[in-house]
Amino acid sequence: MSSENGPERGGAQDAPPEQLALIRETVRKAKTPRAKPRTWRGAALAKELPVARVLVDKGVLHLDRYFDYAVPEELDADAQPGVRVRVRFGAGRHRVRDGRREGGGLIDGFLVERLAESDYAGPLAALAQVVSPERILDEELLGLVRAVADRYAGSVADVLQLAVPPRNARAEKRASPQPLPAPPVPEPGPWARYEQGAAFVAALASGGAPRAVWNALPGPRWTEELARAVAATLASGRGALAVLPDGRAVARVDAALTALLGEGRHAVLTADAGPEKRYAQWLAVRRGAVKAVIGTRAAMFAPVRDLGLVALWDDGDDSHSEPHAPQPHAREVLLLRAAQDRCAFLLGGWSCTVEAAQLVETGWARPLVATREQVREAAPLVRTVGDHDLARDEAARAARLPTLAWQTVREGLRHGPVLVQVPRRGYVPRMACAACRTPARCRHCSGPLEGQESASALRCGWCGREESAWHCPECGAFRLRAQIVGARRTAEELGRAFPAVPVRTSGREHVLDTVSDTPALVVSTPGAEPVAEGGYAAALLLDGWAMLGRPDLRAGEDALRRWLAAAALVRPQSAGGTVVAIAEPTLRPVQALVRWDPAGHALRELAERAELGFPPVSRMAAVSGPPEAVTGFLDAVELPREAEVLGPVPLPVTAAGRPRRVGAPPPGEHWERALVRVPTGRGAALAGALKAAQAARTARGSDTAVWVRIDPPDIG
Repeated sequence: MSSENGPERGGAQDAPPEQLALIRETVRKAKTPRAKPRTWRGAALAKELPVARVLVDKGVLHLDRYFDYAVPEELDADAQPGVRVRVRFGAGRHRVRDGRREGGGLIDGFLVERLAESDYAGPLAALAQVVSPERILDEELLGLVRAVADRYAGSVADVLQLAVPPRNARAEKRASPQPLPAPPVPEPGPWARYEQGAAFVAALASGGAPRAVWNALPGPRWTEELARAVAATLASGRGALAVLPDGRAVARVDAALTALLGEGRHAVLTADAGPEKRYAQWLAVRRGAVKAVIGTRAAMFAPVRDLGLVALWDDGDDSHSEPHAPQPHAREVLLLRAAQDRCAFLLGGWSCTVEAAQLVETGWARPLVATREQVREAAPLVRTVGDHDLARDEAARAARLPTLAWQTVREGLRHGPVLVQVPRRGYVPRMACAACRTPARCRHCSGPLEGQESASALRCGWCGREESAWHCPECGAFRLRAQIVGARRTAEELGRAFPAVPVRTSGREHVLDTVSDTPALVVSTPGAEPVAEGGYAAALLLDGWAMLGRPDLRAGEDALRRWLAAAALVRPQSAGGTVVAIAEPTLRPVQALVRWDPAGHALRELAERAELGFPPVSRMAAVSGPPEAVTGFLDAVELPREAEVLGPVPLPVTAAGRPRRVGAPPPGEHWERALVRVPTGRGAALAGALKAAQAARTARGSDTAVWVRIDPPDIG
């Protein structure tokens, strides 16, 4: 007989008398019904501090505040300030049952504090869940996040997404290593090459908080210098944080720190690390197991205990500007941390930005520079080739490079590798009519036509369509010339000119980290230059006009920064190192390159900005969007009395299929941009007014996008 046809067994009526008595006694002792998870209907509240103040993960500005929730008794132990929680959000007043608000969707949040009572008079919803008892948000980090949100007219929730990495359960369950004792005070080492270098390291080791703008000497020793500054801070019993522009720079400083202090002294925080490894490293810093952090811009919010030093390398690099809302810059975040924690500040690089020069000019920071004798000893020889020289050079008329460049390459290849910096990637990224110089455009989308390796092939740089029958719409000619020559075409030409020498390329598709000291030609785009063992024998900086001619306020500063970064990889002049720049020698950035004087160039730029009222001597915000939306926003916002509105002016239309830059309109849409400028000291008032206006728009449910960006790096 099957069990389905047989008598039922296992029911309550067949249970032994002892088991039935136990069940009745358990039911009799249950005074309150079992709570339903995540709604906690009928559950008792915590006896002490039954109210939790929660920061919900909603990035909209009109919800940028705290919300109160009831704490169930079963969550009392784990619901501590700083933990991740889940709450129900969006329930209306009418959805109340047994004095408890119910309904709404589950969202994440952070428990900020516990209170005895709420200042909200209505019924409270209960905490749905404590995701983890790990306390990851303390008052110091929350204060920094709030300061960044206020400065950039953003929401705290958006900044928290940048500051706290996503949770990983496996990393959270693992115990962090035990903290190591403070290391010994390091020797100044290469810091002795600077006038106040040894005193700076000694101040860090003694617990001081010096603030310096560091103009690093050319060569590879900057990584050791930064590592010794971190080690000196650790020797004082405090923590240190260093932010670098990319993973290659992080790897070099990581190796320098490991060589100086050994393993386990510092953590590396980069976006390239996997979620588990990154969160494990972040937790080790949060728990105090590690007191030194290096990383890319993802590390600028690292919760270092007893912070004694914040350092930033190459603040002019674009990668230090966060592309996600509210788009903070690592330099400004570290300045806020230096003021909040009263710790030391170090802003270093081979070049010097206008913002760094302003810190020195106002007396907030001191210059950390070497003597002119040390600069001449460490820097290579810089020579220039201008338009006048090219006009008289027969070789330059028929070939890509002038005679001086060919001679420098030929001589440099006898002693080691030669670096060739090309401003544009690709083969021939810009073509023009050979007769009238009219730029070659696509017939479908008006995008620029690019030359390919095949001599007869043309392809649109925007839509990707091929063009096989182009003719000039102005003069009717069929012949084309290269308007801009890219890195691949340059490598091809140099390979034909020096057939016995290997040619290597480094760019966005494939970035080299290092090259050997054997003779080779290394063609690189700016920012992708690999480090050569022992330094390059020579370097060519091609097409200087392509970087200097950009319609941007920072064109000269950025060109000088990229030239200095390439020239710093070349051997000193005493070892035969030579740099040839194909640029007009009378221009100010070229003069600064020849003299190796980035600080002087930045001070002159700062003086001109002060006369014109441009950042950093003023604070500026960009308001972008459709014309009607921008006009309506500017009419509604209550700007400070000193505010000046420039524009609005049309923005270039983004073509379909082309990469969209930060702040650019969606493909095919016509947007305008207005710049709002206020004097120094009124930036907080400007950010507050713009944030209030944006919050009012989102509260009304406006479906038209208006982007607000404080201190945009590209203002034209």
